[in-house]
Amino acid sequence: MTKQVGILHPGQMGISVAATMQNSGYEVVWASSKRSPQSQERAAKFELSDVGTVAHLCQTCQAIVSVCPPNAAETVAQEVAEAGFQGLYIDANAIAPERALRINDLLTAVHIDFVDGSIIGGPAWEPNRTWLYLSGPRAEEAASLFASGPLETAVLGEEIGKASAIKMCFAAYTKGTTALLCAILATAEELGVLEDLQTQWARNGSDFGEQAVNRATRVTAKAWRFAGEMEEISATFAAAGLPGEFHTASHDIYSRLAQFKDAPNTPSIEEVLEALLRS
Repeated sequence: MTKQVGILHPGQMGISVAATMQNSGYEVVWASSKRSPQSQERAAKFELSDVGTVAHLCQTCQAIVSVCPPNAAETVAQEVAEAGFQGLYIDANAIAPERALRINDLLTAVHIDFVDGSIIGGPAWEPNRTWLYLSGPRAEEAASLFASGPLETAVLGEEIGKASAIKMCFAAYTKGTTALLCAILATAEELGVLEDLQTQWARNGSDFGEQAVNRATRVTAKAWRFAGEMEEISATFAAAGLPGEFHTASHDIYSRLAQFKDAPNTPSIEEVLEALLRS
């Protein structure tokens, strides 16, 4: 495996993935063109090698890892395909298995080897907290990029779609139930029974009401990203023969909270409920 690998792109999650590859002995390359000042600051802090454009990155590296919002995953893969890349492409995005298969078909048609990947957990700064699942014929080879951690890896075999599937099933509960709690709190507020609901939740010493409020306020920072993920989960459920409408509704909930992206502080529950109800 090459000692020079590319990262698309060093966001909050992507930079931790890049750091693990550096820990594992690889020089990590990125493309600063059209990227945000925040991404540029992160890349500079971790001394990523800047080659300017995605086209130059594709000419430089023999392996590329994609970490981007789910609705951009195919666009990023298409750009890499059009740039003439000929190496190993690892898609580590929260996408439906069907989308992973489409990206595989797109890339293998131009002789790019594809590995399906997905990340469960937050940015990987501590061991045993964040897992990168991998599947595909070269999944074991891809795992070697992250051998020294702290990002952990698990190979699910050679079938494309397996890694994406576990992410979809896991996030369907963790992020889906948070969206449900947001909707419950907003509905109770609109109907004038939020305080009574909190009292009921607090019976027998339960702190569930406090947990619900904390989850609703904390999720706002990433709601813009989770909205697209809910669409991917909905498509996954539908392809498996199950109703996908719950996560379609979760997409709408997170879309109403997307306004809090890049907010300097975590909003109050009152601000969260106002955003949900006003929309």
